[in-house]
Amino acid sequence: MVPIRDDNPTQTTPYVTYVLILINILVFIYELSLSGPTLESFFRTWAVVPRELTASFEGGGAATVGGYPEWITLITSQFLHGGFLHVAGNMLYLWIFGNNVEDKMGHSRFLIFYLLCGMLAALAQWFFSSGSSIPSLGASGAIAGVMGAYILRFPNAKVLTLVPLGFILFPFRIPALFFLGFWFVMQALYGVASLNAPANIGMESGGVAYWAHAGGFAFGALLGPVFGLFSDKRRV
Repeated sequence: MVPIRDDNPTQTTPYVTYVLILINILVFIYELSLSGPTLESFFRTWAVVPRELTASFEGGGAATVGGYPEWITLITSQFLHGGFLHVAGNMLYLWIFGNNVEDKMGHSRFLIFYLLCGMLAALAQWFFSSGSSIPSLGASGAIAGVMGAYILRFPNAKVLTLVPLGFILFPFRIPALFFLGFWFVMQALYGVASLNAPANIGMESGGVAYWAHAGGFAFGALLGPVFGLFSDKRRV
């Protein structure tokens, strides 16, 4: 299923959402300018490498190649992507669901919420693959947090979705409760499956970090109310 847009107007301009999308795109353009070995080094420096993060925790905070504490990759990894479909899909979801959550939380709270969800999502993935040497990167954990907040605040909002029926995509308006709920259940199921098949699914094979998705979604639902998700007072 591919979301196109939601029928959920906002009352404020989502500046933070726009800036986050712009930064992600600019970083991806920079990635395109790097050669293969340089790009790999760039990812290993600024993406989360679970084994290195584990070593830094055990050793009291070892520094990265960039001279920063290893935990900083919990933030920097949120702005890295591994391909066109990766960045395009993530930015589409952020574009659709980010504006409404930012509208309710306010700009500054939304930014903190977004980055915190991304960090917690990365830690959720790290927890299940602490010995992996494969870099984990992408905005999907943070965006999953936004989606977790969205389903809590706007369960009945309609999401215009392209649904494949055979070889043809048909548009349907699906309540966010079902669209996002189905997405979360699938991520959780794939995450559980990855525990028993690390060579075929999940981050161990360089694939999708399902626990980051499921974890980010859960943390977003839990933290949303703390960040003013249900407040009627407009915030900055």
